[in-house]
Amino acid sequence: MSTSTVSTPAAAPPVEQRSALAPLGKPFAAVGGVLGIVAALLPWVTFGLKDGNWPDKSTLQFFDAPFAVTGFRWHVLLLGVLILVAAFAPVPSKGRVVRALGWGLAVVSFINGAYITVKGGGLGAITALDGDVAFGSIVGLVGGVLAILAGYGIGIELPGQWKVKLSTPVAYLVLLVSFAAVLYAVAAMLTTGGVGTSNPYAGAIFLSFLGFAGGVLAALSGVGFIRWLSVLSEEHRVFSVIVLAACALLLPFTEAGNEYWMTVAANIGIYAATAIGLNIVVGLAGLLDLGYVAFMGIGALVAANFSGAATAHFGITLPFPVAAVIAGVVAGIFGAIVGSPTLRVRGDYLAIVTLAFGEIFTRSAQNDIGGITNGSNAIPGIPPLSLFGAEFNKSFSIGAVKLPAGVLYYILIVLLVAATMAVFANLKFSRIGRAWIAIREDEDAARAMGIQTGKKKILAFLIGATLAGLAGAVFAHKNGTVSYESFKFMESVTLLAAVILGGMGSIPGAVLGAALLFVLPEKLREFEEYRLMIFGLALIVIMRFRPQGLIPDRHRRAELADEDVGGVPVDEVHEVPKEAKA
Repeated sequence: MSTSTVSTPAAAPPVEQRSALAPLGKPFAAVGGVLGIVAALLPWVTFGLKDGNWPDKSTLQFFDAPFAVTGFRWHVLLLGVLILVAAFAPVPSKGRVVRALGWGLAVVSFINGAYITVKGGGLGAITALDGDVAFGSIVGLVGGVLAILAGYGIGIELPGQWKVKLSTPVAYLVLLVSFAAVLYAVAAMLTTGGVGTSNPYAGAIFLSFLGFAGGVLAALSGVGFIRWLSVLSEEHRVFSVIVLAACALLLPFTEAGNEYWMTVAANIGIYAATAIGLNIVVGLAGLLDLGYVAFMGIGALVAANFSGAATAHFGITLPFPVAAVIAGVVAGIFGAIVGSPTLRVRGDYLAIVTLAFGEIFTRSAQNDIGGITNGSNAIPGIPPLSLFGAEFNKSFSIGAVKLPAGVLYYILIVLLVAATMAVFANLKFSRIGRAWIAIREDEDAARAMGIQTGKKKILAFLIGATLAGLAGAVFAHKNGTVSYESFKFMESVTLLAAVILGGMGSIPGAVLGAALLFVLPEKLREFEEYRLMIFGLALIVIMRFRPQGLIPDRHRRAELADEDVGGVPVDEVHEVPKEAKA
């Protein structure tokens, strides 16, 4: 019997679906950009509000310099100009960039307009009242919406890819300028709007700045600059780490270099170091720990009892480095003890075990079991650290520059964070780190491959707890008092949220997550009654649209977001090229 082969034609490539907005893409972008510029030059409020005039001379009665734009009006002007440039200049991923800038313009306009409307008692505050008109926010919002629609009309393409190769000196210069810009942005974020007591509109102005910064960052990501800079910094890793550390140490010399922000930054650093330790347990080994802050509390109590404080239990005064090492060792021992049940439990049951440990620590400290916590009276009067006669909680001068009080604590904590980051990075890419990741992905498969899963999980708890104990020792001396109230369950939840928000398994992600969770409450004091609700809604939105975290680890990015190592969705990577489409 003879057989014949019937050939069938290959399936035709899919036809590109053009958006109905395609003909209006560039016209909408042009109009949106122009409206953004016009909005910056218009008044935004028709009358002076009860709590004072809206910032940046945007109230009609004080609108005497429309071309001298500052603050949020400058942000609106810049976004309008960038939309026009992105629409008509040969930039990669034009639609993605225009859409990002449009969102930035819309958010800035909406936040200012909504807040003015609420404080002014109605839409008359942002439109017309008694013959006075002020349409700045309305014009800006319309411009932002048009720019967003223009982005979809132009087409949302893959983020741009830069193939530029730089010589080493030029690469160093680019990294220096880029990290200096990051330092400037951080200082601007901290100081924008001031603090609630000094400016009644601080919260709104801060949220407006975040909208502007988010739009610009998304546009830079769409162009491909962020990915290119990441690759460049990875190629020159040692230089990048040195420059980033230098930028962190230079923060006291910026506008944020005052006692208030040095105190906040130092607290952020302590919790960032603790979050990095938790990232070993949760991010690498995949072990859910709901009582992690207890290890920080153990370290703080041990250091406090060796500090020479009047109510210290041991009556022994040790040098801080020795006390910190002892605190880390004791916390690590408790970490190994708590990690022992991981030999037999996992998942939700492990979470219950760690939650129980956290509660045991809190109740024991509250009831002064063992006589080393001083119960509800805490351990006050812990002496501040000093170096060569200079106390860390006092201001000092370098030449003609006077630095604020607490800056030495800030420098110490920057060094602590750098050390914990180095420990985490070396562990992550070591044989132990790869074993932890294997356990996180599939513990049974890891055991079948010969990994001693029990020992590795206990080791994760031990190392994570040791880092938390060291951070607790610094916490005790910086705050001058240690109380069990500082180490309750909510603190563990906050640390866990910082790790998940920043990106599990990511070093910079843990730092960013801790920074956001401790900066936002300070900047949103004006929304005291609503900030927890705003914070919860923000977490829900981020977990819905970016479950991998803000700065994800490449493994988690692929696992949770179906993205390649460059952050591009896999579905988009495998789309049929345009030239192959009929």
